[in-house]
Amino acid sequence: MTRMTLANAPEPATIDDARAISRTLASAFGDDPMMRWFFPDEASREADLGRYFTTLFTRQYGLHGVCERTGSAAAFWVSPEGADKAVPDADTIQELVEILGDRAPVFREAVMAAAEHGPAEPHWYLAVIGADPAARGQGHGSALLRSGLAKADAAGLPVYLESSKPDNLPVYEHFGFTVRAEFTLPGGGPVLWAMKRDPQGV
Repeated sequence: MTRMTLANAPEPATIDDARAISRTLASAFGDDPMMRWFFPDEASREADLGRYFTTLFTRQYGLHGVCERTGSAAAFWVSPEGADKAVPDADTIQELVEILGDRAPVFREAVMAAAEHGPAEPHWYLAVIGADPAARGQGHGSALLRSGLAKADAAGLPVYLESSKPDNLPVYEHFGFTVRAEFTLPGGGPVLWAMKRDPQGV
């Protein structure tokens, strides 16, 4: 068991943390199959990911989600109460289109394909979680997972996520998730796994 330290203790993330969080997540998702699909240019990927996560955080999840961070990781959750508001508005969509460029249609198709597999009942959604590769193995991601899962369990609600990284599946399974669907993103994209975790006793 990884010991909780001050460095990996979750704390609420505020908009003032945007720069640090986007930098952390850009590093965390540099080898993620779906993000590599959205941002195929290796030379600009990290910068583009930084802009992408800044937009998601400052315009969407940071306003209507439950966002937490540690010294080297961040997680964006959406509770049932925030689900309707956390949908990107027209300005956010336009900003994402500008960041994605000619990959915007691929992104839109992927979002629509993933939405078909989401649960119909009220649930918590783990939209984003990532740790700086330099800090992997230090318990940052696990601490954030436990924090969010505890909130969902307290509400008696399931949790849903998608992952395109096979290496992450055993980690999520360790925390009680099971694969409910496996599908390939449109246009020759990577495989995406939809996972769900039923509420557990607290």
